[in-house]
Amino acid sequence: MEINAALVGRLIADQFPQWAHLAVRPVAFDGWDNRTFRLGDEMAVRLPSAERYRLQVEKEQAWLPKLAPHLPLAVPTPLALGRPADAYPWPWSIYHWIDGEIATRARIDDPRSFATAVAGFLVALQGIDAAGGPPPGPHNFYRGGPLTVYDGETRRAIAALEGIIDTRQALEVWEAGLAATWHGSPVWVHGDVSPGNLLVADGQLSAVIDFGCCGVGDPACDLTITWTFFSGDSRAAFRKALPLDRATWARSRGWALWKALITLAGHIETDPTQAEEAQRVICDVLNDHLLHSTRTSWRVTYDVRFAMQPSADMST
Repeated sequence: MEINAALVGRLIADQFPQWAHLAVRPVAFDGWDNRTFRLGDEMAVRLPSAERYRLQVEKEQAWLPKLAPHLPLAVPTPLALGRPADAYPWPWSIYHWIDGEIATRARIDDPRSFATAVAGFLVALQGIDAAGGPPPGPHNFYRGGPLTVYDGETRRAIAALEGIIDTRQALEVWEAGLAATWHGSPVWVHGDVSPGNLLVADGQLSAVIDFGCCGVGDPACDLTITWTFFSGDSRAAFRKALPLDRATWARSRGWALWKALITLAGHIETDPTQAEEAQRVICDVLNDHLLHSTRTSWRVTYDVRFAMQPSADMST
């Protein structure tokens, strides 16, 4: 549905008249699961963009205040919970505004230190008491749950990409992830550790936002940034800073591979930019599996149809 500043202004005026005088402005970088607007200078309004995201609202309202005191970086602070009204059918939230810019390589002063800071945040998050936390489910698209949830979807994507990627190797990596069953106690997971949810200030990691996919379970889903954003020294620093076993890394490769496969299969004919990036991630994941499971120097290469070249540090 269309969610715009006028709608947000009406919701604020109706439910929080004390803030009705404040300007409502769209933000420069908006999300997909939610629409975000600036409310004055100190607040942000977040509204789910579809029914499947509505369960995340009350979860964030309930858990973010409990998680925040134990975390080394700023996270969103809920101020108010809005109710469905004025043709908007779902609950919504008002938060304190957090200054910062979404993470890009150009905005980061030291990629290695940045990667270590992300890892430190995850270590702190995983160390918080998980008792009573929300287990994997529809509310977070089963982040923290078993890879088996996406087994059928992944296998269909691999079959659809025959002749475009190394499907034999992709299937091997996927099945290795499935076989690396998790037996640990549940820990807190963010569920969507990606550059768009990491804020940078003065070249440093300053905040982590969007806990809509958070829950308690297997931490492997939070490691996909290893291949989607980090490379070379930053990738090595991230891995070194996380005290996780080989099986967890195998499952994390499965999570990264699943998302990249369905992205490539879904956009190969319609969005070359997304397709190229997805194929780069697939290539890096396959090489990482080869490096850490067989110690071979053989490397997967990109499909020439995308006119891409592997990065120099691709197998790091």
